[in-house]
Amino acid sequence: MINSLNPVIPPESEAVLLQRAMTLAGLPLGELAQAISLPIPRDLRRDKGWVGMLLERYLGASAGSKPERDFAEIGVELKTIPVNASGRPLETTFVCVAPLTGNSGVTWENSHVRHKLTRVLWVPVEGERTIPLAARRIGTPLLWSPTAQEESMLQRDWEELMDMIVLGEVEQITARHGEVLQIRPKAANSKALTEGIGRNGQPIMTLPRGFYLKKTFTGPLLARHFLL
Repeated sequence: MINSLNPVIPPESEAVLLQRAMTLAGLPLGELAQAISLPIPRDLRRDKGWVGMLLERYLGASAGSKPERDFAEIGVELKTIPVNASGRPLETTFVCVAPLTGNSGVTWENSHVRHKLTRVLWVPVEGERTIPLAARRIGTPLLWSPTAQEESMLQRDWEELMDMIVLGEVEQITARHGEVLQIRPKAANSKALTEGIGRNGQPIMTLPRGFYLKKTFTGPLLARHFLL
């Protein structure tokens, strides 16, 4: 039986966070939602962030909507990842919003993407649509930091994509750009525009963009650690 009270307290260490996440392995989402009194939506079409919010609530994430790591006190970001029966990712993973203006002086080392991905608690969750949302089970968590090779791949893609933004080519960026990291529009609807830079350096209004990890990055990451 899950303790519905204690886990809301932010974890004081990585070990506490990992142990807390381990207790959820094999548990259906519906059972956890009931334990912390979080209403369960019919599906995720209008509630895409619900699974992440559920785990954040139980594990004691403190960041909320602030642009910092979910467990700011211990420097860990939480990423839930929907997987199929073979443990392979079903979709890309949102990292953070892509800054379209004010990028002078920004480098990979001080970028928001690197900040978010320095230390990540990955929590796989059954994601096949044939399984009712409440019945989908939580998988074994993984506490991860990028290897030198993984960071090099991320940095290369980030620099290429940021060069395009700074040079006024944001409208030319497609999901195919980047080997492991991509930029895609991130907006509730096509009217939610934000300021960007056009080809001649002029201000333009464009859709907000977000950085996403491709499945070609998260797939091997999970496979390597879970020996899939």
